[in-house]
Amino acid sequence: MSTIPRFFPAIPAGGSGTRLWPLSRTGRPKFLLPLGPDPARSLLQATVDRLLPLCGLDRLLVVTGEAHSAAVRGQLPHLPPANVIAEPSARNSSAPIALAAAIAHERDPDALTGSFAADHVVTDPAAFQAVIEAAAQVAAEGLLVTVGLRPLRPDTGYGYIEAGGPLTGGPGLAVRSFTEKPDAATARDYVATGSYLWNAGMFLWRADALLAEVGRQLPGLYDGVRQIAAAYAAGDGPQVHAEIWPTLPTVSIDVGIVEGAAQRGRVACVPADFGWTDVGTFDSLAAVLPGDAAGNVRVGGAEVLAVDSARCVVSAAGRPVVLLGVHDLVVVDAGDVVLVCPRERAQDVGALVGSVRDAGRGGLT
Repeated sequence: MSTIPRFFPAIPAGGSGTRLWPLSRTGRPKFLLPLGPDPARSLLQATVDRLLPLCGLDRLLVVTGEAHSAAVRGQLPHLPPANVIAEPSARNSSAPIALAAAIAHERDPDALTGSFAADHVVTDPAAFQAVIEAAAQVAAEGLLVTVGLRPLRPDTGYGYIEAGGPLTGGPGLAVRSFTEKPDAATARDYVATGSYLWNAGMFLWRADALLAEVGRQLPGLYDGVRQIAAAYAAGDGPQVHAEIWPTLPTVSIDVGIVEGAAQRGRVACVPADFGWTDVGTFDSLAAVLPGDAAGNVRVGGAEVLAVDSARCVVSAAGRPVVLLGVHDLVVVDAGDVVLVCPRERAQDVGALVGSVRDAGRGGLT
């Protein structure tokens, strides 16, 4: 494993993390929290740790909201200040990812870039780095490359990639189509075929190749991010960013760019298996943290006494939690609010946040 030449990986660090409420809040999103196997490193810091050997500090970019930029800089004190780009408002994923590509292109017209979410867990960094090196070989040929994870189950929470045959002279596969979060029956059919992979939201591409697709499919976004990137290069980035950003389209990179590129045969996939988890719910969090003999999982430094209790997920702020005769629960004591729900309802926590706000308790979110 070695540094990939001219590689400018981008980490979009955004989202409200409502499905991990009340552990994650509007002002304290999950990517700033130590929710992975290393309790001393936040999800963002762990993402940086596995990318740094491939690029070095000078070429690593983080795009985050203005409200979180100070916390991001605090967690990444060695990252050059110009490499933390603060977006004035959330515009889904196409805008920040395209902007990162435009900034990389300003710095190096032959830049290779990509997108790696700040809130994922990878348990085998060496395997991850080997996959990214392979994907970089494919991206160098001008294709948009996505990393596809071998599905462990017919999960409806992920998008799916329909993979085709191998590319000539490279480690990638052709991509036939993308499907965003299918229903349960469709997911079962996909997994049974063996031809579908989970879309982990990890991409690599030459900056010029992505920008060409942005210009073809979303010309307004193309013009906007090129102007913003040029302004950053000239030293006037934040002001121009604030003026142009609200005019840009709000659409995901998958829907806005990658799906259309796949229809034209411009997308490839590199299959991977490096212990990936999208820490989107308390149930998925339990999959990456160690449990006791009964399967009870403690988040952070929670002090838990479990008697005749099993498979519970517990997070506590400063006081012990005692479980007696309960199973498969999520218990989160955040100090100002306590959440208790069955693990099977963990996917519904995000919707619950809306109910909390509707009840006049928006300060808790």
